[in-house]
Amino acid sequence: MIAILGAGKMGEALLSGVLRAGLRPSELVATARREERRALLRERYGVEIVPNAEAAATAGTLVLAVKPQDMGALLDEVGPHVPAGRLVISMAAGITTGFIEARLPDGVPVVRVMSNTPVHVDEAMSVISPGSHAGEEHLKLAEELLSPVGKVLRIPESLQDGATALSGSGPAYFYYLVEAMVDAGILLGMPRAAALEMVVQSAVGAAVMLRDSGEHPVLLREAVTSPGGTTISAIRELERHGVRAAVLEAIEAARNRGRELAGG
Repeated sequence: MIAILGAGKMGEALLSGVLRAGLRPSELVATARREERRALLRERYGVEIVPNAEAAATAGTLVLAVKPQDMGALLDEVGPHVPAGRLVISMAAGITTGFIEARLPDGVPVVRVMSNTPVHVDEAMSVISPGSHAGEEHLKLAEELLSPVGKVLRIPESLQDGATALSGSGPAYFYYLVEAMVDAGILLGMPRAAALEMVVQSAVGAAVMLRDSGEHPVLLREAVTSPGGTTISAIRELERHGVRAAVLEAIEAARNRGRELAGG
Protein backbone atom coordinates (compact mmCIF):
# COMPACT_ATOMS: atom_id res chain seq x y z
CA MET A 1 0.00 0.00 0.00
CA ILE A 2 1.25 3.46 -0.98
CA ALA A 3 -0.04 6.56 0.79
CA ILE A 4 0.28 10.03 -0.70
CA LEU A 5 0.02 12.53 2.12
CA GLY A 6 -1.00 15.93 0.84
CA ALA A 7 -2.34 15.16 -2.63
CA GLY A 8 -2.06 18.64 -4.12
CA LYS A 9 -0.88 19.28 -7.67
CA MET A 10 2.34 17.24 -7.49
CA GLY A 11 0.83 14.57 -5.28
CA GLU A 12 -2.14 14.17 -7.61
CA ALA A 13 0.14 14.03 -10.64
CA LEU A 14 2.10 11.19 -9.04
CA LEU A 15 -1.14 9.47 -8.06
CA SER A 16 -2.52 9.60 -11.59
CA GLY A 17 0.83 8.51 -13.06
CA VAL A 18 1.17 5.36 -10.97
CA LEU A 19 -2.45 4.47 -11.72
CA ARG A 20 -1.74 4.84 -15.46
CA ALA A 21 1.29 2.62 -14.93
CA GLY A 22 -0.89 -0.21 -13.66
CA LEU A 23 -1.38 0.18 -9.91
CA ARG A 24 -4.94 -0.44 -8.78
CA PRO A 25 -6.84 2.19 -6.79
CA SER A 26 -7.08 -0.33 -3.96
CA GLU A 27 -3.27 -0.24 -3.67
CA LEU A 28 -3.24 3.49 -2.94
CA VAL A 29 -4.62 5.86 -0.34
CA ALA A 30 -4.36 9.63 -0.22
CA THR A 31 -4.90 12.47 2.19
CA ALA A 32 -6.01 16.04 1.60
CA ARG A 33 -6.79 18.95 3.89
CA ARG A 34 -10.04 20.23 2.34
CA GLU A 35 -13.21 18.18 1.98
CA GLU A 36 -13.85 19.36 -1.59
CA ARG A 37 -10.36 18.19 -2.52
CA ARG A 38 -10.95 14.82 -0.88
CA ALA A 39 -14.23 14.41 -2.78
CA LEU A 40 -12.56 15.29 -6.08
CA LEU A 41 -9.80 12.70 -5.57
CA ARG A 42 -12.33 10.00 -4.68
CA GLU A 43 -14.45 10.74 -7.74
CA ARG A 44 -11.58 11.18 -10.20
CA TYR A 45 -9.39 8.22 -9.19
CA GLY A 46 -11.47 5.91 -7.02
CA VAL A 47 -8.88 5.89 -4.25
CA GLU A 48 -9.67 5.82 -0.56
CA ILE A 49 -9.10 9.11 1.26
CA VAL A 50 -8.07 8.65 4.90
CA PRO A 51 -6.71 10.78 7.77
CA ASN A 52 -2.95 11.35 7.87
CA ALA A 53 -2.45 9.23 10.99
CA GLU A 54 -4.31 6.27 9.51
CA ALA A 55 -2.29 6.47 6.29
CA ALA A 56 0.96 6.58 8.26
CA ALA A 57 0.01 3.55 10.32
CA THR A 58 -1.19 1.31 7.48
CA ALA A 59 0.74 2.07 4.28
CA GLY A 60 4.06 0.42 3.48
CA THR A 61 5.35 3.51 1.66
CA LEU A 62 4.54 7.07 2.66
CA VAL A 63 4.94 9.87 0.11
CA LEU A 64 5.05 13.26 1.80
CA ALA A 65 3.82 15.70 -0.85
CA VAL A 66 2.89 18.70 1.31
CA LYS A 67 4.41 22.16 0.88
CA PRO A 68 7.74 22.71 2.67
CA GLN A 69 6.19 25.10 5.19
CA ASP A 70 3.65 22.41 6.16
CA MET A 71 6.15 19.58 6.62
CA GLY A 72 6.88 20.16 10.31
CA ALA A 73 3.21 20.07 11.27
CA LEU A 74 2.60 16.95 9.19
CA LEU A 75 5.54 15.11 10.79
CA ASP A 76 4.36 16.09 14.26
CA GLU A 77 0.98 14.59 13.38
CA VAL A 78 2.11 11.33 11.78
CA GLY A 79 5.45 10.69 13.51
CA PRO A 80 4.01 8.69 16.44
CA HIS A 81 2.14 6.43 13.97
CA VAL A 82 4.99 5.52 11.60
CA PRO A 83 6.43 2.03 12.27
CA ALA A 84 10.20 1.61 11.98
CA GLY A 85 10.03 -0.38 8.74
CA ARG A 86 8.10 2.16 6.68
CA LEU A 87 9.73 3.85 3.71
CA VAL A 88 9.18 7.62 3.74
CA ILE A 89 9.61 9.54 0.48
CA SER A 90 9.65 13.34 0.73
CA MET A 91 8.82 15.52 -2.28
CA ALA A 92 9.11 18.83 -0.40
CA ALA A 93 11.70 21.25 -1.78
CA GLY A 94 14.46 22.20 0.62
CA ILE A 95 13.47 19.80 3.41
CA THR A 96 16.44 17.63 4.35
CA THR A 97 16.28 13.97 5.24
CA GLY A 98 17.79 14.90 8.59
CA PHE A 99 14.87 17.23 9.34
CA ILE A 100 12.44 14.39 8.64
CA GLU A 101 14.43 11.68 10.45
CA ALA A 102 14.58 13.79 13.59
CA ARG A 103 10.77 13.81 13.73
CA LEU A 104 10.22 10.11 13.05
CA PRO A 105 11.04 6.97 15.05
CA ASP A 106 14.68 5.87 14.99
CA GLY A 107 15.71 3.91 11.93
CA VAL A 108 12.93 4.98 9.54
CA PRO A 109 14.39 5.10 6.01
CA VAL A 110 13.85 8.41 4.23
CA VAL A 111 14.43 9.18 0.54
CA ARG A 112 14.38 12.80 -0.61
CA VAL A 113 12.96 13.56 -4.05
CA MET A 114 12.88 16.64 -6.24
CA SER A 115 10.60 16.27 -9.24
CA ASN A 116 9.11 18.81 -11.62
CA THR A 117 5.82 19.66 -13.31
CA PRO A 118 6.24 17.50 -16.46
CA VAL A 119 5.20 14.70 -14.08
CA HIS A 120 1.74 15.61 -15.43
CA VAL A 121 2.71 14.21 -18.87
CA ASP A 122 4.97 11.38 -17.63
CA GLU A 123 8.12 13.30 -18.58
CA ALA A 124 9.30 14.41 -15.14
CA MET A 125 12.92 14.68 -14.06
CA SER A 126 13.08 13.26 -10.54
CA VAL A 127 16.30 13.24 -8.55
CA ILE A 128 16.53 11.12 -5.40
CA SER A 129 18.88 11.02 -2.42
CA PRO A 130 18.99 8.58 0.50
CA GLY A 131 18.86 9.58 4.14
CA SER A 132 21.07 7.99 6.77
CA HIS A 133 18.85 4.90 7.16
CA ALA A 134 17.93 4.35 3.49
CA GLY A 135 19.68 1.58 1.59
CA GLU A 136 19.74 0.22 -1.94
CA GLU A 137 16.36 -1.49 -1.56
CA HIS A 138 14.74 1.78 -0.53
CA LEU A 139 16.23 3.67 -3.47
CA LYS A 140 14.97 0.96 -5.83
CA LEU A 141 11.47 1.24 -4.37
CA ALA A 142 11.56 5.01 -4.91
CA GLU A 143 12.76 4.51 -8.48
CA GLU A 144 9.97 2.02 -9.17
CA LEU A 145 7.42 4.51 -7.88
CA LEU A 146 8.75 7.47 -9.85
CA SER A 147 9.90 5.88 -13.12
CA PRO A 148 6.36 5.60 -14.59
CA VAL A 149 6.13 9.41 -14.58
CA GLY A 150 9.56 10.21 -16.03
CA LYS A 151 13.29 9.78 -15.58
CA VAL A 152 14.91 9.15 -12.20
CA LEU A 153 18.49 10.05 -11.26
CA ARG A 154 20.35 9.39 -8.01
CA ILE A 155 22.44 12.26 -6.62
CA PRO A 156 24.07 13.04 -3.24
CA GLU A 157 21.78 15.04 -0.98
CA SER A 158 24.32 17.86 -0.97
CA LEU A 159 23.33 18.52 -4.60
CA GLN A 160 19.57 18.58 -4.01
CA ASP A 161 19.36 22.38 -3.69
CA GLY A 162 21.16 22.67 -7.00
CA ALA A 163 18.82 20.14 -8.59
CA THR A 164 15.85 22.13 -7.33
CA ALA A 165 17.22 25.20 -9.11
CA LEU A 166 18.23 23.35 -12.27
CA SER A 167 15.49 20.82 -12.98
CA GLY A 168 12.84 21.56 -10.37
CA SER A 169 12.49 25.14 -11.62
CA GLY A 170 13.86 24.24 -15.05
CA PRO A 171 10.55 24.03 -16.95
CA ALA A 172 9.83 27.67 -16.07
CA TYR A 173 13.05 28.77 -17.76
CA PHE A 174 12.03 27.01 -20.97
CA TYR A 175 8.54 28.52 -20.85
CA TYR A 176 10.15 31.94 -20.41
CA LEU A 177 12.34 31.37 -23.47
CA VAL A 178 9.40 30.12 -25.52
CA GLU A 179 7.40 33.20 -24.50
CA ALA A 180 10.23 35.48 -25.66
CA MET A 181 10.64 33.62 -28.97
CA VAL A 182 6.91 33.80 -29.66
CA ASP A 183 7.01 37.55 -29.01
CA ALA A 184 9.87 37.77 -31.50
CA GLY A 185 7.75 35.96 -34.07
CA ILE A 186 4.94 38.46 -33.54
CA LEU A 187 7.44 41.31 -33.93
CA LEU A 188 8.39 39.79 -37.28
CA GLY A 189 4.74 39.88 -38.37
CA MET A 190 3.60 36.32 -37.64
CA PRO A 191 0.24 35.44 -36.07
CA ARG A 192 0.62 34.40 -32.43
CA ALA A 193 -0.78 30.91 -33.02
CA ALA A 194 1.62 30.22 -35.89
CA ALA A 195 4.60 31.55 -33.94
CA LEU A 196 3.70 29.43 -30.92
CA GLU A 197 3.35 26.28 -33.04
CA MET A 198 6.72 26.82 -34.68
CA VAL A 199 8.52 27.51 -31.41
CA VAL A 200 6.92 24.63 -29.51
CA GLN A 201 7.71 22.11 -32.23
CA SER A 202 11.26 23.43 -32.50
CA ALA A 203 11.64 22.98 -28.74
CA VAL A 204 10.23 19.44 -28.83
CA GLY A 205 12.41 18.46 -31.78
CA ALA A 206 15.55 19.93 -30.21
CA ALA A 207 14.84 18.16 -26.92
CA VAL A 208 14.34 14.80 -28.63
CA MET A 209 17.59 15.25 -30.59
CA LEU A 210 19.45 16.08 -27.39
CA ARG A 211 18.01 13.03 -25.65
CA ASP A 212 18.34 10.50 -28.45
CA SER A 213 21.46 11.52 -30.38
CA GLY A 214 23.90 11.42 -27.47
CA GLU A 215 25.62 14.46 -28.96
CA HIS A 216 26.90 17.35 -26.86
CA PRO A 217 24.63 20.41 -27.16
CA VAL A 218 27.56 22.43 -28.51
CA LEU A 219 27.89 20.04 -31.47
CA LEU A 220 24.16 20.15 -32.17
CA ARG A 221 24.20 23.95 -32.05
CA GLU A 222 27.22 24.11 -34.35
CA ALA A 223 25.40 21.89 -36.85
CA VAL A 224 22.78 24.64 -37.20
CA THR A 225 25.31 27.49 -37.27
CA SER A 226 26.59 28.10 -40.80
CA PRO A 227 29.50 30.48 -41.41
CA GLY A 228 28.20 34.00 -41.94
CA GLY A 229 24.60 32.78 -41.63
CA THR A 230 21.47 33.75 -39.73
CA THR A 231 22.07 31.58 -36.66
CA ILE A 232 25.53 32.96 -35.88
CA SER A 233 24.12 36.47 -36.12
CA ALA A 234 21.52 35.56 -33.50
CA ILE A 235 24.11 33.83 -31.28
CA ARG A 236 26.31 36.94 -31.44
CA GLU A 237 23.43 39.03 -30.09
CA LEU A 238 22.71 36.53 -27.30
CA GLU A 239 26.36 36.65 -26.27
CA ARG A 240 26.47 40.46 -26.56
CA HIS A 241 23.54 40.73 -24.15
CA GLY A 242 25.11 38.30 -21.67
CA VAL A 243 22.40 35.65 -21.90
CA ARG A 244 24.74 32.82 -20.89
CA ALA A 245 25.93 34.71 -17.81
CA ALA A 246 22.33 35.63 -16.95
CA VAL A 247 21.31 31.96 -17.02
CA LEU A 248 24.20 31.00 -14.75
CA GLU A 249 23.34 33.75 -12.27
CA ALA A 250 19.61 33.00 -12.41
CA ILE A 251 20.03 29.33 -11.55
CA GLU A 252 22.51 30.17 -8.81
CA ALA A 253 19.98 32.66 -7.40
CA ALA A 254 17.29 29.96 -7.45
CA ARG A 255 19.63 27.64 -5.53
CA ASN A 256 20.36 30.32 -2.96
CA ARG A 257 16.69 31.15 -2.53
CA GLY A 258 15.92 27.48 -1.99
CA ARG A 259 18.44 27.39 0.84
CA GLU A 260 16.86 30.49 2.39
CA LEU A 261 13.38 28.95 2.26
CA ALA A 262 14.71 25.80 3.92
CA GLY A 263 16.17 27.86 6.74
CA GLY A 264 19.80 27.89 5.77
